[in-house]
Amino acid sequence: MIKPTIVKGTRDFGPVVVKKRNYIFQTIRSVFELYGFQPLETPAMENLSTLTGKYGEEGDQLMFKILNNGEIFDDASKATNSRELVAAVSEKALRYDLTIPFARYVVMNHNDLALPFKRYQMQPVWRADKPQRGRYREFYQCDADVVGSDSLLNEVELLLIYDTVFTKFGLQGYELRVNNRKILSGLAEVIGKSELLTDITISIDKLDKIGIDGVRKELTTRGLSDNDIAIIEEFLAIDGTGEEKLDKLKVLLKDSPTGQKGIEELSFVLNSGYATFNTAPIVDVTLARGLNYYTGMIVEAKAPAAVKMGSIGGGGRYDDLTGLFGLKGISGVGVSFGVDRIYDVLEELQLFPETAGQSTKVLFLNLGEENARVAFKHVQSLRNAGIAAELYPQNAKMDKQMKYADKRAIPYVAIIGESELQENMVSIKNLQTREQEKIDADAVIRFEYK
Repeated sequence: MIKPTIVKGTRDFGPVVVKKRNYIFQTIRSVFELYGFQPLETPAMENLSTLTGKYGEEGDQLMFKILNNGEIFDDASKATNSRELVAAVSEKALRYDLTIPFARYVVMNHNDLALPFKRYQMQPVWRADKPQRGRYREFYQCDADVVGSDSLLNEVELLLIYDTVFTKFGLQGYELRVNNRKILSGLAEVIGKSELLTDITISIDKLDKIGIDGVRKELTTRGLSDNDIAIIEEFLAIDGTGEEKLDKLKVLLKDSPTGQKGIEELSFVLNSGYATFNTAPIVDVTLARGLNYYTGMIVEAKAPAAVKMGSIGGGGRYDDLTGLFGLKGISGVGVSFGVDRIYDVLEELQLFPETAGQSTKVLFLNLGEENARVAFKHVQSLRNAGIAAELYPQNAKMDKQMKYADKRAIPYVAIIGESELQENMVSIKNLQTREQEKIDADAVIRFEYK
């Protein structure tokens, strides 16, 4: 007998978990639509040529490639390395994220789109990563992007979307960290090492993990002088409020037009007076995610420190993402929510509302054919009124039916025994408080099922 298993890094979701996940999806979706974003879905698989080279070398390695099915691999025997072999036997891959498929969609449909185009997308993605807490091989992303607009108001609204969603979740202590790619480019310009931008940012991005001494050592090995490193250390030492940090950056990057532009953009997003945040964004000059395609604002949402989860969302401005597919001049900006990590955070902090895992509000006990027939009419009336209700399918011992309701976390049971049947009444029992009351049958539909 083969013992059933599932692939590492994937999960089954039982009914209660699915309901809680749906609570997350519905909350995020409601905010997306509140801000005027439209839904979009793309296929689970894309042509390998669409995805390859868009995420860097590591991304190419972490893609799940799909074997060409039912075809003769004539070129496979001619392959001299693994890259050639993959090309010979695979032309498709599971999508790695939602951004590149979205860019492909825009390029294919731009003549029919009303720009700016505001879309949201909530679908699974796949990565051949090493599974660990908060990191899975199959997981959902929830993205919101605006393409066809250079306005920084889009950045303001996307930050407000994060703030609104996390506030609705009751998530306190989360951090919304922001930076601008142009500020990092400005730092490289000031030290005269623009060609080492990636090397510099890779090193400073590790500040939390290896400390300033570790960063200094890494920068030395990457060919930077002591004077260069001193300027970078001054950059990393910038502190104070968001406004104070931006003022200090203006001085440090005074000789970099690119850096000044980045400071100006970030200042508008944070201090233009358009938005009032429940949790103010934090200027973080070390934030360097996605530099292979972000060109302006960079944002990362971090879980409360007590949860030790790290990032639960991120995004930024990409001025020429569609240029990867030959369509120049369409600017874009977007953010993404990491649903799976958000679930773990809400679960650990016990922030799911009690109703999030519920479906059925009231279970009518089955106490015989005549009683069940009357009960079923109540069930249908409740359903017609939008209240989830069930009738236990067979006449079983009351204790068994009550245990079923408890196991299902159904908050109420309705009892129509012989006395209730004769009196045209229904007894409603709250399974949490164990309180029971008998009400008129006509009042069943008006009862407050919490």
